[in-house]
Amino acid sequence: MDGLLKRLRDEVSRLKGGLAGRESANAARVRAAHQVASFQSAMIPALLQTAEYARLALSIGRDVDEEAVSRAAAVRVEMQSILFQPGREFSFVLTEGAVRTWPGPASLMQAQLDRLGQASTLPHVRVGVVPWSVQVPRFPLHGFTIFDGSASMVESLTAEQTLTDVDDVRVHVETFDAFARVAVYGEELRALLGRIATEFRQLDSQSK
Repeated sequence: MDGLLKRLRDEVSRLKGGLAGRESANAARVRAAHQVASFQSAMIPALLQTAEYARLALSIGRDVDEEAVSRAAAVRVEMQSILFQPGREFSFVLTEGAVRTWPGPASLMQAQLDRLGQASTLPHVRVGVVPWSVQVPRFPLHGFTIFDGSASMVESLTAEQTLTDVDDVRVHVETFDAFARVAVYGEELRALLGRIATEFRQLDSQSK
């Protein structure tokens, strides 16, 4: 565990600087881990974002230039190739609110929902969504990503914090597991995504 944390700190220090540097540091965190578990209550996880969604996620509400956003989005999308590497495990749990929050045109979300459905078919990637019809086990106050069960990264409006205290990480693992138990997966997940995509298509047609 100490070796992993040292590598993460070294990579963060080496790559720090601007949006692209932050995304490179995040990519280093992911590449250093064999098991990644991400819970998100407000947005699509970075590893599952389309390029257009990633650009909006990196730019909305931030005073950054277009070139910086493009470089950072390219790093984020390139990082997603790790989903196809053998010997790794990825688990993603989202609330339905995260899936329905649309930062751009409704057509953008149709493509994003399709990406989620595709990712859910990968052999070592598990994608679940907690439907609105299910009572949540805890308040989903914020998202987080757990690396190898030993560190958890929390992103706020202004910064990212990596937690390594055993008790902090334990609470995050327990929270992830609690939401994972009430999420839907597989065909049930893809049916839910299909219904939401239909609603976005209707919104798209109404805006034209």
